[in-house]
Amino acid sequence: MPDLPALAHLPGPVARAGMGPLSRKAKAAIIVQFLLNEGSDVPLSSLSEDTQAELTLLMGNMRYVDRETLNLVVNEFADELESVGLSFPGDIAGALNALDGKISARTAMRLRKEAGVRQTGNPWDRINALDPDRIEQLVQGESIEVAAVMMSKIDVTKAALVLAKLPGDKARRISYAVSMTSGVTPDAVDRIGLSLAAQIDAEPPKAFKARPDERLGAILNYSNSAVRDELLSQLEEDDKDFAEAVRRSIFTFANIPERLNAIDVPKITRDIEADVLATAIAAADTEAERATADFLLANMSKRLAEAIREESDAKGTVKPKVGEKAMGAVVAAIRDLVNVGEIELLNPDEE
Repeated sequence: MPDLPALAHLPGPVARAGMGPLSRKAKAAIIVQFLLNEGSDVPLSSLSEDTQAELTLLMGNMRYVDRETLNLVVNEFADELESVGLSFPGDIAGALNALDGKISARTAMRLRKEAGVRQTGNPWDRINALDPDRIEQLVQGESIEVAAVMMSKIDVTKAALVLAKLPGDKARRISYAVSMTSGVTPDAVDRIGLSLAAQIDAEPPKAFKARPDERLGAILNYSNSAVRDELLSQLEEDDKDFAEAVRRSIFTFANIPERLNAIDVPKITRDIEADVLATAIAAADTEAERATADFLLANMSKRLAEAIREESDAKGTVKPKVGEKAMGAVVAAIRDLVNVGEIELLNPDEE
C-alpha cells in the first residue's frame, strides 16, 4: 500500500492534452480514484480531517482524465515511491507511536506532555482495557449522563462488574440514564472518550502494576506458615484494613477449596507428581488443610484418589518442612496454570 501522505506531494505537474498542468492535489485524487477502482482498501482515515475533506471535494469536482494522463500520473507516482529509501513518521506523535513499548513509559509520557501530544488510537479501546476497579473510579468522578455513555461503550460483562461495585442508588440512576442515550451523537461520544483518555494520560506512571496488598500477599505465599501468621498478626496491630486486604490476596494450600473450581482439580493433578501430592495430603494436620486434602481427593479420578490415599497413608508422619514444601509445590502448580490462562481462581468475596 503506498504511503498516503505522499499523495499530496507528488513533484512537478503533468500535462494533459489540450489542458493546463495538473496540481499535486489533483494527481493525488487521480491516484486515490485509481486505487479504489482497482478494489484496493485505501486507509484515508490516516490523513488529517482537513486533507480528507479537501480530497473528497476535489474528487467530487473532477469528471474524467484520459488514459495518457492516467498513465503519466501513475508512472510518476510509482517512480516517486521507488526513489524513497526510508520514511519516518514526520512528527512527535508518529515517532512516539512507532516507539511504543521500545522506550520507557515515563520518557514517553514526558515527551507527550512537552510536545502537547495526546496518545492516539480509539480512546474507548483504552478505557475498555482498564480493570473494573479503575473504570469504577472514572465513573465515580463523572456525571450520571457521562457514566451512562461509559456503560454503553465498554464490554457488557465489564459494565456489569462496574455497576455491581457502585452504591445501589448510583447504579440505579446510571442504569436508567442508559435508556436516555439514544439521542447522544457520535461526536459527543468521541469527546467524552477523549476527555476520559486525557485523564488517564494525566496520571503519573506507577512503578508497580499490582496493589501493595497483592505484592505482599504474593511474597507471603512462599513464606512458611509460622512467619506468615506472625507477620499478619503484627500488620493487624498497625493497619487492620491493610492486613485484611493482604489476607485476601494470600493463596495457600488451605485456601484451595474456596479458590479453585472443582472441575479444575484434574488439570492440577496432571502437573503435580503423585509423590508430591501424597506428601502434601499426608502433611495436612490443621482443619483447613484436611479440608483441602478431602477436596482434592473428592474431585480427582477415583483410581488416582485411591492411589494417593494409599501412598499418603504409607508415609505416616511427615516432617513440617517437607510437608510445607509439598504444599507449596501444589500451590505453585495452580498458580502456573493461572498465569498461562488455563484456569481461573475464584473470588471468595463474590457469591
